[in-house]
Amino acid sequence: MIGPNGVGKSTTLKVICGLVLPHFGEILFQGKKINGSQPYQLVRKGLSLVSEGRKVFTSMTVMKNLEMGGYILKKNIANSVNGKNKLKNSIKNIFEIFPVLKERRKQKAGALSSGEQQLLAIARALILNPKLFLLDEPSLGLSPNNVKIVFEKIREINKKGTTILVVEQNARMALEYADRGYIFEVGGIIMNDTAKNLLNNEKVKKSFLGEINYFG
Repeated sequence: MIGPNGVGKSTTLKVICGLVLPHFGEILFQGKKINGSQPYQLVRKGLSLVSEGRKVFTSMTVMKNLEMGGYILKKNIANSVNGKNKLKNSIKNIFEIFPVLKERRKQKAGALSSGEQQLLAIARALILNPKLFLLDEPSLGLSPNNVKIVFEKIREINKKGTTILVVEQNARMALEYADRGYIFEVGGIIMNDTAKNLLNNEKVKKSFLGEINYFG
């Protein structure tokens, strides 16, 4: 999901996750209306959001951050042993995707690089194996090399079967890694197509991959 600043991209993610109430309309997830659901209820239904700015628990270790992400696994399963085992298996799977976090698991999150903190924020949200994974500006504040690493991991997660919706300021990078793109302007979606077609669209090139605002 790409578009100019201030048109409602991040707000759309917050509405989907129940953090902001919609003024009208319906939000459907897996064919069911989820308007009015609390964020914690939507997490249990399979929605997960990584908000802008990473927001890891800097004073806690990497491992504790991951365990916080899986807290409801232990809370919701009557047999605490089964809950702990499920969390343990989830963390094991996370370490297979993010080996650098396994190496840093005993370190404080605040000691990680900005790129590693973003990977930790993503990993923490993946602990519950969401059906729909929402990311808000995952490249924000990262070096070009770390941006590439983050998007490679996003692609890897998607290939494992998780549906992902990304709001991203780096339009070219987002479209290069996406299957489909949605262009927002004030009022809603003005264009949607395969990412490949959008990358080759002259209007998109001029507006979001170039120097002039065609749609303005």
